[in-house]
Amino acid sequence: MAAQFGRRLRKGAATTAVAAVAVAALSASQAPGVNDHGRQTAADATPSPDASASDGSATGNSPYYTDLPPLNSPSPSPSTGAGPTTPGTSEAGIPATVLDAYKKAESALREAKPGCNLPWQLLAAIGRVESGQARGGRVNAEGTTISPILGPQLDGNGFALIKDTDNGAYDGNSTYDQAVGPMQFIPSTWAWAGRDANGDGKKDPNNIYDAALAAGHYLCRFNWDLSDQRDLDRAILSYNNSREYLNLVMRWLEYYRKGTHEIPDGTGTLPDNRSDNGTGASTGPTTPTTPGTPAAGGPKPKPEKPGGGGTTKPKPPTTPPPTTPPTSPSTPPSTSPTPTDTVHHLEDAGTAKLTAMAGDTFTKRISTRAETKAGKAVAKVRIRFTIVGDTDTTFTGGESVATVATNSSGVAVAPALQAGEKTGDVTVRATVVGRMVAGLDYTATVTERAADALARTGDAALTCTPGGEFANQVEVKATYKGAVADGVAATATLIKSADDPTANDKGPYFKDADGKAVRTLTGLKTDAKGLLKLPKLYADDTTGTFLLRITTEGGATLTVELTVAAAETSSPSPSASPSA
Repeated sequence: MAAQFGRRLRKGAATTAVAAVAVAALSASQAPGVNDHGRQTAADATPSPDASASDGSATGNSPYYTDLPPLNSPSPSPSTGAGPTTPGTSEAGIPATVLDAYKKAESALREAKPGCNLPWQLLAAIGRVESGQARGGRVNAEGTTISPILGPQLDGNGFALIKDTDNGAYDGNSTYDQAVGPMQFIPSTWAWAGRDANGDGKKDPNNIYDAALAAGHYLCRFNWDLSDQRDLDRAILSYNNSREYLNLVMRWLEYYRKGTHEIPDGTGTLPDNRSDNGTGASTGPTTPTTPGTPAAGGPKPKPEKPGGGGTTKPKPPTTPPPTTPPTSPSTPPSTSPTPTDTVHHLEDAGTAKLTAMAGDTFTKRISTRAETKAGKAVAKVRIRFTIVGDTDTTFTGGESVATVATNSSGVAVAPALQAGEKTGDVTVRATVVGRMVAGLDYTATVTERAADALARTGDAALTCTPGGEFANQVEVKATYKGAVADGVAATATLIKSADDPTANDKGPYFKDADGKAVRTLTGLKTDAKGLLKLPKLYADDTTGTFLLRITTEGGATLTVELTVAAAETSSPSPSASPSA
């Protein structure tokens, strides 16, 4: 389960009434088994075997946060500025790095398992319920939580009994397992489900990129199609085997589908209430305890056992000993600023002029430096590069957004740009992930495909008799700086002379779709091999030598001679003399 924020579930009639109304509001598809009074029976609390379709759960059925979405619709406004917010705005906002991780996981699964139809909003719903979006987005530039997020030890004391499987490698507990990270994987599940999404060579459950991708693959196993409500239910129940959990995740899923927006890292809303009604989670490595011994912080409450036959609400400890000195409610605990907090502005880091032909990869890349107010470089800050406007230019790999951490010199270098077919200027905007500072815009220019040389692919003479058809078709190859020039626009014209490039009104010609003579062809393009094969040529009754000129975008020109001449007639052979 996610980290405990030091707040316990408010018990009493008011809380019970709110929960009952919220559950009753669920639709039949989102809340299977809910009766007319908005409460579930003991039988309904246990999902059927075919609903879970799993030999365990991602979280070990650890506790989770039970806060419900606001009743009002979320605000889809992209604004992340400071100031008063309306109810629901902060809940709808997702910390920038966390949101980026969810969307990247969705994109990766779209390629790896397109039949799964995983929406990033499902990952956001689970991340909200499991860890409050990584404790409101308290992550560093690489997406790793500032401090570990650990659920209570699964020692069978009110929770499942799962003895240590990782020798404390992930959870710091060599006696019992604990759910770990923003998506709350237990170590035994992470051992096979873990993924390295950020390419650092590690599968880290405390990293939101790794954890979100792992959660996506976990939800997409068994060839489930998450656009099918039955498969979606199975997938969610396999994550935490509880109908209440399913209903809650569905509520947040629908809430995020109605709209959400990005907020700075570390400013997300922290949940209040937990399914175990207690303080069993921690925010750092734990000291292993002997079986049956309560963890530090007081007696362990006995919560409802997910998937069990009913609900047991324990009496909370009367005076639990504090683990840290209490602080005044009006004075929040101080936290050291992250590198992101120190960024004042972005500067161009020597980006050269960005120009490429349509379809080509840009040879130069965008470089941006993050700096403090004093102009000092800031390392380990995530810079998001976004291609904006109406363009089909992308980064290599087909994405329009790329996130790169600054190096020790404070510089982030964007992936290479891949020019699309739409020509003109393209804007690439650099912004700081998790901090509101002015973005930096770069202009990249896409030009038409071009060729600087044309040559015939054959050397056969191009001749024809008056009124006849040329036996050979003209084929040329276009190149640019020695490389194949594919998709280059070309024009072919039968000109009057080398000095007069206007179209001739006699001599050889092409035919249009109606069979009429035409002496200029436009809209031609070279193929993938840079080849252009012209249609058949025909001749009228005019004899002589004529010129065909082919030109391309970029200035390549080739002039070809055509000859129209009467057929040669052979002399009659002399008659044989009569024999004597």
